[in-house]
Amino acid sequence: MSKRYVLIFSFLAGVTLYSCSKKNHPSRTPQPPENNTSLSIKKDDSLAEKKVIVKRKEKIPIPKVITVNDSAARKSVDGRYYYDVMGHRYWRNYKDGKYYLFNKSMYTDDAFKPL
Repeated sequence: MSKRYVLIFSFLAGVTLYSCSKKNHPSRTPQPPENNTSLSIKKDDSLAEKKVIVKRKEKIPIPKVITVNDSAARKSVDGRYYYDVMGHRYWRNYKDGKYYLFNKSMYTDDAFKPL
């Protein structure tokens, strides 16, 4: 009985080793004859990779100072007026009444604090 298993195992091992030893060598691509000048090879433009041109969006200039009616502006928790335009916040200057684009100096400047 053990001889039967040894024979089956050796047969399967032999078949496996034989099938793994086969190698696939691709054939060479045919090259045009060098002597014949009448043959011309044309490049196919459809196979060439085409560049995609991406146009940038124009940056819209954002003004630093705007004039807004106080009824259109909103009031913050601390009592200061602000106005939002296209994702940018403008704060009211109480000395001249204009709205200025936010910057860090507005925290300490007395002109941007309500009276």
